[in-house]
Amino acid sequence: MSAAGPGQEGSYGEELPDEPYVLSHLDALESEAVHIFREVAGEFERPVILFSGGKDSIVMLHLAL
Repeated sequence: MSAAGPGQEGSYGEELPDEPYVLSHLDALESEAVHIFREVAGEFERPVILFSGGKDSIVMLHLAL
């Protein structure tokens, strides 16, 4: 990682964005999902995840891990 500031060149000569950190669309969705998991885990004594083995369940399991 480079310690370059906004508008400066990074370690490979590429122009760095003016924003310090930008999430991709998938990273933002993952972050929101993990946030929801943490809220639920904090609110309930024994939260559960229903698992059917399908695509959605596998994604939920991955996020929970």
